[in-house]
Amino acid sequence: MAEYPDRIGPDHAPKRSFGEKCRRLAKAFSTREGLIGNYDYAFLFKPNLPFLKKERRAAPFFGLNDRMPVFLALLLGFQHALAMLAGVITPPIILANAANLTPELQKYLVSTSLIVCGILSSIQITRFHIYKTPYYIGTGLISVVGTSFATIPVATGALSQMYATGFCPTAANGTKLPCPDGYGAILGTQCICALLEILMAFTPPRILKRIFPPLVTGPTVMLIGVKLIQSGFQNWAGGSGDCKSMPATGLFRLCPNINAPRPLPWGSAEFIGLGFSVFITIILCERFGSPIMKSTAVVIGLLVGCIIAGATGYFDKSTIDASPAASFIWVHTFKLSVYGPIVLPLLAVYMVLAMEAIGDITATCDVSRLEVDGELFDSRIQGGVLADGLNGILAGLCTITPMSTFAQNNGVIALTRCANRKAGYACCFWLIIMGIFAKFAAALVAIPSSVLGGMTTFLFSAVTVSGIRIISTMPFTRRNRFILTAGFALGFGATMVPK
Repeated sequence: MAEYPDRIGPDHAPKRSFGEKCRRLAKAFSTREGLIGNYDYAFLFKPNLPFLKKERRAAPFFGLNDRMPVFLALLLGFQHALAMLAGVITPPIILANAANLTPELQKYLVSTSLIVCGILSSIQITRFHIYKTPYYIGTGLISVVGTSFATIPVATGALSQMYATGFCPTAANGTKLPCPDGYGAILGTQCICALLEILMAFTPPRILKRIFPPLVTGPTVMLIGVKLIQSGFQNWAGGSGDCKSMPATGLFRLCPNINAPRPLPWGSAEFIGLGFSVFITIILCERFGSPIMKSTAVVIGLLVGCIIAGATGYFDKSTIDASPAASFIWVHTFKLSVYGPIVLPLLAVYMVLAMEAIGDITATCDVSRLEVDGELFDSRIQGGVLADGLNGILAGLCTITPMSTFAQNNGVIALTRCANRKAGYACCFWLIIMGIFAKFAAALVAIPSSVLGGMTTFLFSAVTVSGIRIISTMPFTRRNRFILTAGFALGFGATMVPK
């Protein structure tokens, strides 16, 4: 047990010679202790059933730089990857549908999102020191990043406006045609707007919190979640595309279209049932599942929904068969440009992302048993926000919308008692592998909209709850209640009656 102490390691691993590093690496891959160790693996898979409850010693805690077995690092890294999988693939699928991109481009965006998230997460985890300055890039923690949900309302609204103004092409009968240039305009604009978050990174966290208190960021995050739930429910009922308007004739009189394996009218009971199979599975996993099931409940729910959809004939396998075996960044590219109408909304999005990063990094430090105040903590905040801004530019250049730190992985750290960066690097490895295998992305794109809607509705509700949690950190004085009332009156009104 001495090799796996229940303690926190130093901020950085001790310096070792090249020879010592080689000996430690050889030991890790050639001995039982280095490969497997003595971790209680059964703990991760034991379900939470009443008749199975019994006393069990706590699993050891792995600090930032503690030694841990290779197999355990890969297993816990895979758990982290599964915990963020649904959140990583959802934004590119929604935005690809909003831009009416071809199935080939949809599969590419899902693959690239996984690869880019793995690469950019490694930047946060590594923590680079900027030469001859007191500044850093990255947190040095398991601060994984994924495609941000906050961008979805802005991007989908922008694409709708592009179609209305003629920026995106429309057929003579009113059918919206693929608009890769519109998606490229969003990417180009996000790269420019990311400079704001980079500048914010050099502002002391205490000043940022005064400028953007919970009274501002909480309602913003909450309203983003409320807006996204609308999209989730539309998919749950059959799709958020043209079929939701239920035309009497044409390609989209049934959902997702009349050429689908089992097309049905929008809102059919069959679609609602498929979505509920996902939603109920998530609830059951959270209530009765083992630690690894709880942190991957959304993915398990999605898998159950896919099995039911496949068994009942809703899956279209043609896109999977037609997809290539492998994919990578820049297999497809988009013409970058700046779209003026979304500059201000995207600047607001980056402000929200910066404040989300501060909250998520604070939570990560807490569950990692590291200090949540002081100079080192402030440097983690600075490095995390700076990496978040740089990732916004790098993601855009890699054809993906802005990234943000993922809060759900803090739950994995708390459940598994592992804050070790080796698990974080293993997570990055699994994400990149998932993205490279294009058949995996093709299977995700082929998921029926109702199954995806049951999953995304739950995810988007979690965004709303995150906003409520932020609001709950402030005192409910008369002034704060009045400001919230005025803000919600306009926010909910604009959300429910957008036109």
